Amino acid sequence: MYSLPLRWLGRVARNWAGWSVFFLLLTVPAAVQAQVLDDSTKVLYGARTTRVLREADLLRDQNEGRIIDTALVNLPSARNWYHDSTFYQDLGHVGTAGRPLLWRTNTELGARLGRNAFDRYARDPATIPYYDSKSPYTFFRFIQGGNGEQVFELSYTRSINKNASIGIAYERFAANKVYTNNPRESLVEHSNFLVFARFQSTDERYHALLNYNNVRHLAVEQGGINPSLSANTTTPDTTELSELFDYGEERPWLFTASNREHRDGIRFAQSYRLLGKGLTAYHVVDWHRQMNRFQDTKLPVNTTTNTLLYYPRARLSQTATDDRAEVQQVENTFGVLGRTTAVEYKLYARHRALSLATRNLVGEPGELRPAANDGQDFSQLFVGGSAAFNYKIFAIETAGEVFALDINNPAQNQEYWVRGAAKVGPLTGEVLSTSFSPTLTQRQFDGNHYAWDNAFRNTFINQFTARLDQTLGQHRLEASGAIINITDLVYYNEAGAPAQLGVDRRLLTVSARYRFNVGNFFFDNQAHATSGGDEEGLRIPALVTNSKVYYQGYVFRKALFGQIGAEVYYQSTWRPYDYSPSNQQFYVQNHFTAANFAVADVFLTADIRTVAVLLKMAYVNQGILRDGYFVTPYYTGLPRRFELGIRWQFFD
Repeated sequence: MYSLPLRWLGRVARNWAGWSVFFLLLTVPAAVQAQVLDDSTKVLYGARTTRVLREADLLRDQNEGRIIDTALVNLPSARNWYHDSTFYQDLGHVGTAGRPLLWRTNTELGARLGRNAFDRYARDPATIPYYDSKSPYTFFRFIQGGNGEQVFELSYTRSINKNASIGIAYERFAANKVYTNNPRESLVEHSNFLVFARFQSTDERYHALLNYNNVRHLAVEQGGINPSLSANTTTPDTTELSELFDYGEERPWLFTASNREHRDGIRFAQSYRLLGKGLTAYHVVDWHRQMNRFQDTKLPVNTTTNTLLYYPRARLSQTATDDRAEVQQVENTFGVLGRTTAVEYKLYARHRALSLATRNLVGEPGELRPAANDGQDFSQLFVGGSAAFNYKIFAIETAGEVFALDINNPAQNQEYWVRGAAKVGPLTGEVLSTSFSPTLTQRQFDGNHYAWDNAFRNTFINQFTARLDQTLGQHRLEASGAIINITDLVYYNEAGAPAQLGVDRRLLTVSARYRFNVGNFFFDNQAHATSGGDEEGLRIPALVTNSKVYYQGYVFRKALFGQIGAEVYYQSTWRPYDYSPSNQQFYVQNHFTAANFAVADVFLTADIRTVAVLLKMAYVNQGILRDGYFVTPYYTGLPRRFELGIRWQFFD
């Protein structure tokens, strides 16, 4: 129902956002004055009068909120432009399919779709910020770079009274194709429309948070570079990877393929203090819909041999593909929580009702029909809780959840996760154990290019982690080491189909982040090392590092605060996951090795009261040692480019 206004808003954003950069730069002096002042010219409203609250705060009965973030430090890093700022493997451009680069232990139990390639770009309804502001608050962000990369966000919130506020937000991610003669051809179009509201009773015993979230994501799938069509190819069978960095001169495998993902959701969380902060009851209801559709209107065929190219086979239609899956899910969580000076606890029960509908295009010219895995329904019950004990420098925390019952399938394998941690001063030791079932997509899939019906065992993981978090003066060190034992791992094999390992896998990971400053020079270095990540079923780089150095300070009599610096990302040689667009899955491969690479960016950021400006030259070291790098087999990272960004926060 929102497709028409969202398309209109997208066109407005494209036209208006570019001109707004010029307009905002001209009006920076006015922005300095655009605040509410009293008779003594002191600022009444600003960052310190605007508080941010999240659902996690409500579920700890901490509703005071936090001061809004106005720091410049994360603005230049591209991974901070999205809703998941961790390291990712993607297809080399804004908004393309991606997966976490480093190991993550899953703690999501029960039935779940398993189509997560675009999670990075969608807001998590459970983490959306709500605001308690004394004045209307507006947030504007716009970043524009080469190859059409664009990030646009505009949000507005205001308090109705001291106990209630309401807000609205719109964001857009976009990118243009790289492997094309026309650099204006669209590659990705992402839009997100959000409405949110907060309420509390006058006596502050009752609190409620509500949001409606609408996401539309369109990604054109090119299938990566086709080496046989490379601008430098003379003999296709002997094309060197180093010859595939002509970007606009290269040609892809696919020309008529695309992935669409629609997400809609309503989430409502409420709590009521029964006995002060000692006992609070809460309820969370979450409805969401996720629809994934892969479409290729003209399957690529070798005209000489009349054989299918790129795809492994065509099962249902020899000319076109249209595979669809839609999940609708409602979860209700009821629980109690509380705290004393030494103990904090939470207990809950959650019911999940989930349904899966799937469709395929069959025959020529083609007819949409229910797929083999259509019409699945689940009714599942989970129970869990957490408890934390704190005494001076000593703390113990425990948490866990059990998949208690599948009403439609009482014989369902037991699933659970449990975590225990002990902390003494800066040192923490943690044990995590989990057992979880494969996703719905891993269990059963019926598409034009892939089909399977599996009965896998649960994956079982034991993980021990030791952490150090220490601050000494201007020095901050965060370090961790983990031993992870994985039993019965389910993964996507070289054929692009799910498989289960019959042997255990063990990972050893070490991570460290060291931040310090010498005067006005600041250093932020982090490194992540993994041993055992290049075995059957797993692909993790042995070493990933990110280093940033910058100088910051005031100029023009403290009218402007700025940073100038450089950031270098390094990734070691590895065999990255390949990507299958028809089912939105990354799978292991052994035919392609991506060489180690470093990407250096230089940036200048400036902050004039509520306005922050970013000037950045990305990949300045292109042409030094090599002309490019690969992030996924036959998908290159972006070439050198200039990026301009503005972030503007209004507090009146």
